Formats: sequence, C-alpha cells, structure tokens
Amino acid sequence: MNPTPKATLAEIRAALERSLAPDSLDIRDDSARHAGHAGARSGGHYQVTVVSAAFAGCTPLQRHRMVYQALEPLMGRGIHALNITARAPQGADRRGT
Repeated sequence: MNPTPKATLAEIRAALERSLAPDSLDIRDDSARHAGHAGARSGGHYQVTVVSAAFAGCTPLQRHRMVYQALEPLMGRGIHALNITARAPQGADRRGT
C-alpha cells in the first residue's frame, strides 16, 4: 500500500532536509496530471527544486544522484517519477546549473 500524497510530500521534505541541508526546497505534487498512468500505482509524480551548498563543485549528474540517494527508500513506494532541479547557492558554484 502506497502512502498518501501528503505523507509522501512530508517524507520527501524530511529526507532531503536530512541529507542535503538545503538553503531552499520546493516540492510539487504533479500526480493529478498523470492520473490513469499505469506506473502511477507505484507512487506519485513530483517536482523537486533544491538549492544546497552540498552541490557546490558537483556536476548536474552528481547532484541528481545525491537527490536520488536521499530519496531511494521512497522510490517505487511513494515516488514513481521525479523531476529534479538541483543547484548550489548563487556564487558557490561556477557551473551555474
């Protein structure tokens, strides 16, 4: 049984705050836009925008891997799909992504 979307949002927030200590974190539940999608039974669709000093010096791929690692326990249980925007704070990273 999958957790409720509200519980999943709280779990996503807690996991990312614990792992990445973000300066800012925005999580949006886009599950309603994907209703009826067969994979949606294994969890919801979420958009995450996270700014964290933990990302300084990391490539975009490394940043995504850090987010997925933090959320791994929720993948396939509370999360089916994840859209990630991950950045270091302004000035902390020259990559600008």
